[in-house]
Amino acid sequence: MEYNEKNIVSENIIIEKAVPEDVEELLCFLKAIGGETDNLTFGAEGFPATLEEERAYLESLKCSASSAMYVAKKNGKIVGNAHFTGMTRERLRHRGSIGISVLKLEWGQGIGSRLLRTVIDFAKDTAHVEIISLEVKSDNVRAIKLYKKFGFERIGHFKGFLKIDGEYADFELMNLYLVQKKVSV
Repeated sequence: MEYNEKNIVSENIIIEKAVPEDVEELLCFLKAIGGETDNLTFGAEGFPATLEEERAYLESLKCSASSAMYVAKKNGKIVGNAHFTGMTRERLRHRGSIGISVLKLEWGQGIGSRLLRTVIDFAKDTAHVEIISLEVKSDNVRAIKLYKKFGFERIGHFKGFLKIDGEYADFELMNLYLVQKKVSV
């Protein structure tokens, strides 16, 4: 894997920061992945944002040291994305959360690992957080295995996190501790 400040290149996959020019393709990607799986907080209707809202969001990330979005592109097409959102309040600033998604056709190709490494590096080196949190559907064994590979620990179980077609879906809550936890005595 070759790394430089702007992007990570591996084989024919490029991972780079999402930019406002990606907005149309990004929203189409999110609609596609929403229809492929019930692992996300949205379905085939796609992510609930207009082109203008998402473009403004991506524009706001350009100058952010606490949040970022990355896209994985294969032959110029978005096949995955990941985001890190850092907390901004003083007492929460040591924490942030992530989300990752990859087109089903591309599962098992290492794209999720590359995206996860990228957002962890951003969280550690740029946002300077100490704890990264995520929620993952309890039956999403592939994703849980990936998160554990990177050191995430299960910290809880959320019954009924989502309600899909009248059925509750449970989620696992996981954290990655980037610094040694201090214990109060």
